[in-house]
Amino acid sequence: MRQVRHRRVRNKIVGSELRPRLGVFRSLNHIYAQIIDDNKGETLVSASTLEGEVKSKVEKMSKTQKAKVVGASLAREALQKGIKQVVFDRGGYKYHGRVKALADAARKEGLEL
Repeated sequence: MRQVRHRRVRNKIVGSELRPRLGVFRSLNHIYAQIIDDNKGETLVSASTLEGEVKSKVEKMSKTQKAKVVGASLAREALQKGIKQVVFDRGGYKYHGRVKALADAARKEGLEL
């Protein structure tokens, strides 16, 4: 069902140079986020709970807290590269829990969703 929801969402959301797409994927234990320019087909910024900087911070945290750290890290990297506005692609997941925590943390760091 997630794949069906994801296809439905992706038919409406497209990232561009001016406003790239922030895509989210969550697995059982980890969460991944990327900022993607769909016109060029390239990832501009990415963050996950498996990256070195984030991995050392998130040990012994809950999954929701890990998502907040990933969202904040992604937003900081994006702002350094001059990306201020993105289109949020929830990846077919409900806007709840870890997905919401990641988005809220990115907003709090200054990224406009």
